[in-house]
Amino acid sequence: MILYSPMHFISNINRFIITAFIIFNSFSAYSANTGHDEYSERNEADSFIARMPEKLQERQTEAIRKAMSGNNDLLLNVRNARNTAAKLPNGVYRTDISKSLTLFRSKRYDNDAIPLLVYFHGGGWVIGSINSCSRYCAAMAERGIAVLAVDYRLAPEHPFPEGLKDCIDAVKFACKNMEEWKCSSISVGGDSSGGNLAIATALSFPENTFSSLITFYPVTKAYADNSESWKLFGKGFGLDSELMNAFNEAYTTKSHNPLVSPAEADDHALAKLPPTLLVAAERDILRCQGAEFAERLKNIGIEQKYILIPGSVHLFITVDGQPTAFKHSVNESSEFIFRHSGQATQ
Repeated sequence: MILYSPMHFISNINRFIITAFIIFNSFSAYSANTGHDEYSERNEADSFIARMPEKLQERQTEAIRKAMSGNNDLLLNVRNARNTAAKLPNGVYRTDISKSLTLFRSKRYDNDAIPLLVYFHGGGWVIGSINSCSRYCAAMAERGIAVLAVDYRLAPEHPFPEGLKDCIDAVKFACKNMEEWKCSSISVGGDSSGGNLAIATALSFPENTFSSLITFYPVTKAYADNSESWKLFGKGFGLDSELMNAFNEAYTTKSHNPLVSPAEADDHALAKLPPTLLVAAERDILRCQGAEFAERLKNIGIEQKYILIPGSVHLFITVDGQPTAFKHSVNESSEFIFRHSGQATQ
């Protein structure tokens, strides 16, 4: 039998404390060096999930299913709940160009030629509006990027390709008004289903139309891919698999069309895409398909940057509650746009 002296235990305790101190400080240094706080991102996501109303996803799924059967009363309620405009930062203003187009810009840059981002909101092609993405649009405007937000027609009333046509028309309109709006380059972007529309829109234009493509947790496969992330995070992480299935079915029956599921596009089609930023949520059913898409772009020679935000869940762009992930995304996307527009960061 081996006997240990009290000093032995004290020594072990001291080593444990020192080791914990080193790990903590290494983590803090890592966060500082990478410019974001992983601890906050995960904690904020946990709190966001905990505050989510009980059975919210189930009610949204039911509303979509009923709308697909011709009764959209519940779906209109869901849409109205996601249609509140964010408070604009000082100096940022929004101009309604038309019923479906709103331009966000900062007074600080009114006399400057600045990059333009045409942005498509998320919401499964079924819900969402310019108001639901206004917080992100305003934050980008504050950084010196003009943002044209688009209210495209929504499914199931307007299935594919109607919403995509609206996005394409918005880009055509923007290209004609670049000089009037004092914009020097054009990028396209969106979150979730809006990211899907951004990729499909970029695929619909000639190469070199856009200086960059900005996507946040985009849908690249409009069907259940049964990937690891689909199985791990299909319930209780902001985007349930049953809700995603309802979104996909409401949008189209042509789920393998490359303009519906960009992952189905061949290499020749994808080779025309501009430099692409793909920001993913770690705990999201769409994580794996986004990572696969980014890797594929890399393999065919497209300049791309893939960022996985630790601990985060779906929705951090359009729904308040994950401020560190949101700020991280604004920083990364604004820097990416400036770098590929040939302009210095404002």
